[in-house]
Amino acid sequence: MKISDIKTDCRYFRGDIPCKPSKDHGVHCVDENGKDCKYYDRTEEKILIIKLGAIGDVIRTTPLLQAVKSKYPKSKIFWLTHSPSVIPDTVDVILKFNQEGITYLENVDFDIVFNLDKDKEACALAVKISSKVKKGFLLKDGVPFPADSAAEQKFFTGLFDDVNQANKKNYLEEIFEICGFKYSGEKYILSPFDEYSDSWNLDKTKNIVGLNTGCGGRWTSRLWADENWITLASSLIKRNYEVVFLGGSQEDEKNKMFAEKTGGKYLGHFHLEKFINLVNQCDLVVTAVTMAMHITIGLNKKIVLFNNIFNPNEFELFGLGEIIQPEKECKCFFRGTCVNPEYKCMDYIKTDTVLKTIDRLIPE
Repeated sequence: MKISDIKTDCRYFRGDIPCKPSKDHGVHCVDENGKDCKYYDRTEEKILIIKLGAIGDVIRTTPLLQAVKSKYPKSKIFWLTHSPSVIPDTVDVILKFNQEGITYLENVDFDIVFNLDKDKEACALAVKISSKVKKGFLLKDGVPFPADSAAEQKFFTGLFDDVNQANKKNYLEEIFEICGFKYSGEKYILSPFDEYSDSWNLDKTKNIVGLNTGCGGRWTSRLWADENWITLASSLIKRNYEVVFLGGSQEDEKNKMFAEKTGGKYLGHFHLEKFINLVNQCDLVVTAVTMAMHITIGLNKKIVLFNNIFNPNEFELFGLGEIIQPEKECKCFFRGTCVNPEYKCMDYIKTDTVLKTIDRLIPE
């Protein structure tokens, strides 16, 4: 074999270790008769997606892969992120946003870069990386700025609340347009991490309802009162649902209390992949706009979504559930904490409304 026989443009070629076809079948790039390996899959475009976080935003960006592959079927796709474990394995090169990943990307010539983050570090990297085409967001005068006119509307919604509130498009329509595609109902792609399926003590003869009781430390304006979760869980148990409380370390003490007071189950808080599999055990999840919302949708589970501070047009539920909003106006649009001195709008999401919605989504 000659060095000129090496196919660095093959999808499977690694350079540092044997490729999968070579490992599995003992093949070389060129056989003894001078013919190309039958597994040779020449890539025509190198495409980079930059979507760093948060985890929920990464998950809800995965439908874009279907559009990319449809238009560029011979492309090699790279994805840079803070959350590599939720990136579908259809992505050829998954890179974490660290010095190693950045150094590597700075030495690859891309055909297209899609930067869908307005984080300054993501925009700065998108400027620096070599690519024939750049879509999404770059930097201008040291601040994030649209790469072209396709990203302008999404840029404006992030700058001005009134523009955001008037927006009629969901997130997927927006990012598809930014990248030059038309959104056609492509769904999330998310592994259920079935290797953890035997971990759970849940009664699967009943419909299982997950109650995701937190919303992170940044967005406390979305919190529903403890007494509401207690009333909801107790009522669901009386209706013969299996109730499991969901959350992370911030909700640990609260969820223990909920389980003790209601008889619902709290199995603990877990690393991301195991948490995803726990959500996959549920038939329906009640949640605010959080990572758990996107996990629920990605796993094709029924959902009751609490929304008070975001434009409800932003969310694509794929017919899996319903959005419940406060009966009284929320005056804290896109605010992390409630600033209304008169009332908290989340107090006007009533447990009876939630119960009726669950019963409607999971008929007996």
